[in-house]
Amino acid sequence: MNREISRREFVRGAATVAALSVIPLGVHAQPTSQLKVGLIGSGGRGTGAARDIIEADSGTIIWSVGDLFADRMRGALGNLADLGARVNVPASRQFVGFDAYKQVINSGVDIVILAAPPGFRPEHFKAAVEAGKHVFMEKPVAVCPTGVRMVLAASEMAAQKKLGVVAGTQRRHQRSYLETMKRVHDGAIGKIASAQCYWNQGGLWHHGRKPEWSDTEYQIRNWLYFAWLSGDHIVEQHIHNIDVINWAMNGHPVKCIGSGGRQARTDEKYGHIYDHFTIEYEYADGMRMLSTCRQIDNCASRVSEFLIGDKGVCDPGGSIRGENSWRFQGDNPNPYVQEHKDLVASIRSGSPLNEGRTVAESTLTAIMGRMAAYTGKEIAWEQALNSKLDLTKNGLAFGPMPVEAVAIPGVTQLT
Repeated sequence: MNREISRREFVRGAATVAALSVIPLGVHAQPTSQLKVGLIGSGGRGTGAARDIIEADSGTIIWSVGDLFADRMRGALGNLADLGARVNVPASRQFVGFDAYKQVINSGVDIVILAAPPGFRPEHFKAAVEAGKHVFMEKPVAVCPTGVRMVLAASEMAAQKKLGVVAGTQRRHQRSYLETMKRVHDGAIGKIASAQCYWNQGGLWHHGRKPEWSDTEYQIRNWLYFAWLSGDHIVEQHIHNIDVINWAMNGHPVKCIGSGGRQARTDEKYGHIYDHFTIEYEYADGMRMLSTCRQIDNCASRVSEFLIGDKGVCDPGGSIRGENSWRFQGDNPNPYVQEHKDLVASIRSGSPLNEGRTVAESTLTAIMGRMAAYTGKEIAWEQALNSKLDLTKNGLAFGPMPVEAVAIPGVTQLT
């Protein structure tokens, strides 16, 4: 899939999006030194992020690339060929295999882009931080509580080392969201009484299966449909909207209950994930948020968030109605580039951003929703955070790999 077009363009089409730097305006100065960037995971998402960081700063250069699959890496380098000398990746800095991420990290880079399937993110992030690298990592940053705890620990280490960490939750770098959220936090809609968030759309890509692929290769190439790689779509995709509500609330929920299932996308090629979720989250002050996400063709689409306060209502993407009615108007630079601008500018300023904790908390918020739907149980935040659930595949190699059973509420047990 070319640069994850269906999802990113879906967002752009749903609302003309843009970003406002979270770095003071004066910090965006001409670069004083070259920053070498290593790309780990060269599928559509990674290729797009590589292009974005090149556009974001004239002093960045793609220095090395690593992927599990050589064909994906060749495709990415071909797609980036128009960037000319800004992509300087000779064969000696092209790495393939399960350990390719280590080779990229050790190739002399300053920044690493982590864009492999999310199940690998905690391990890759930990290794990058231990090696002293700045990080841009796509969301989500884990698929299970064990991974979230690893990311939280690595984020603290990054802060101690003064390393930049920015996540692919681009709404936090988007001007319309930033200006709206400032007004929300300043009291424009009063106390938030309830909220809703949605990511409802049709189905996504599937790569089919080639006879020469092992079970492992098939699952990784079709990672969306296996929770050990994607976390299910509530985690992999709906995290964007969930993150906005956490942002509005300046924190995470304390518990949730919900449901979900697999009604339309039942073919075995779709692994074992659900095609819809509905979750009710409750925050510390009693505010409740309704979260729905669906990936079913021929149904109504909605990708948005909504806040209801005692002084007004709000679309965090750019409007308020009520006592302090307001609508965003202004320039909207590309948020997918802006998040990289903010990262690089913060590095150059000597005050690197660190979004590790916020994106880890939003990831766990989505994971606890999945846990509630899979089991049919109410899940508390501390219960999810301390869960022993670990979806990591230790000793991963190409070969047989059975598909997990589809979760059945009331039967599937908590771990």
